[in-house]
Formats: sequence, structure tokens, C-alpha cells
Amino acid sequence: MTRSHLLAGRFGAATRLSPKALRLYAEQGLLVPAHVDPQTGYRYYAAEQAPRARLIARLRQIGLPVARIAALLELSPQARAIELRTWLEAQNERLAGHAELVGALARQADATTPPLAIGLRDVAATKIVSRRRLVTVVDLDAYMAEAEADIRAHLTASGLAHDGRMSVHHHDLTTRDSEGPVEVAIACEGLVEPTDDLLIRLLPAHREAFVPVPAGHENFPLVLSIYDALETWIDRRGLIAIDNPCEIYPGSSGAVFDIAYPVNF
Repeated sequence: MTRSHLLAGRFGAATRLSPKALRLYAEQGLLVPAHVDPQTGYRYYAAEQAPRARLIARLRQIGLPVARIAALLELSPQARAIELRTWLEAQNERLAGHAELVGALARQADATTPPLAIGLRDVAATKIVSRRRLVTVVDLDAYMAEAEADIRAHLTASGLAHDGRMSVHHHDLTTRDSEGPVEVAIACEGLVEPTDDLLIRLLPAHREAFVPVPAGHENFPLVLSIYDALETWIDRRGLIAIDNPCEIYPGSSGAVFDIAYPVNF
């Protein structure tokens, strides 16, 4: 150890890192003290560690997680700059999606929801051919079109009618920056075998609360207001949604699609 070594407190003051941050970065292996006194336990840092410490502080300041910082520290300055620009572009896209959603929620607060024809209906047990995949809202339309075409082609190849209604089942939340499991299904009758990632299953008979989606509200994020209205309608009538929602194409009353929740009898 030389005179160029600084105690943790002085080193932290020089690099704007708190004692807690220095301990965390030492535990994570990002910034290990150059020397630890075995008698006192005092931690000392070398002067040449200061640039690395300041870089860590700046990367933390922009919100990067410790694990990602560890990877960035091993890169050359040029490679690090490329990675940071890529990360920033992804952050901008995520924030743009959030801004769109906030704007839609604000518009909902300022405007009345269009008249909705919400109702209840009984649905018979139905055989479906389906495909399930993790997708974001950005990829949803393309995935739905591809899955529908593949399923209808498989039904045709199996010698069955391929004109059954399509349902899209959202098994978890799907957003612009978060993938959710989405199942595209076509109703069918007759013997059909599964193939590749196309599955066969039976939707049990059930009652569902449904609403035809009014024109102009079919796309994200405005469609969320229709989901909200249907969920509120279900709650106010003392019903319980017993499964995830689905969208049914074509919808009733001339709508592009209905939103439906299975509910208790």
C-alpha cells in the first residue's frame, strides 16, 4: 500500500460514491478495494481506481442495473458507447409506449365512453385448434394473421370446414414492451390432429359477459377503456370473471370483434 491509497470515506467523497454504494460494488465485484487492513478492517482504494468508480457512478445515475454495468465495464470505450446508445433507443421506445398509454388514459378521463351494448350469453362447448406464443402488442397483429392463416390451412388439409370463428385468448398482460402469452384459436368440428405447435383442446360450456367493441376503439391503447368498462359492468352485477378475457372475431352487431369474459353462472 502506498500514499496514493485512500480510505473508503475519502475515496467515496472524491468519486461521489456513498459508503453503502462502495460496499455494494465491492460485494458485486465491480469495485474491489485495493487493500483491506487485516487488523482494522479499513478498506483502501488506489488512486487509479477513481476513473472506474466515476464511470460506475455515472452508469448508475442513468438507471442501469448492477449486472449490466458489470458487463459494460469490460468493454472498450467504443463498444461501451454502442451498447449505451442501443440501450437508450430501447428506453426511448419504452417511454414512448408509456406516453401513449398515459395519453389514452387522460383522454378517457376527459371524455365519455361511447354507448356499449354489454350483455350475457351462454356458449356451448367448442373444439378449437390453437397456437400459443409470447408476443408484445407491437407484434400482435402480425402474429394473429399468421396463426389464423396456418390454422385455417391445417383445417382445410384435414378435410374440415375452415370458416369457424376466431378467438384470441390473452392469458396474461401484453404491452408494447412486455411479452404476454396469447392464444389464437379457430372453432371447428370433426376429427383433426395436432401438428407442430398447433394444439387441439375443448373449451367447456360457459356463460360469458361480452361487449361489441365500438368503431375507433379496436386498437391499443383505446381498447383498454372497453376492457375497463366490461370489467366494471361485471363487478357491479356481482359476477366473477372465472378466466382470462378473449376477443372474438367477427364481433356481434357489426363490430370487428367482441371482448368477452367467462363468468360464473
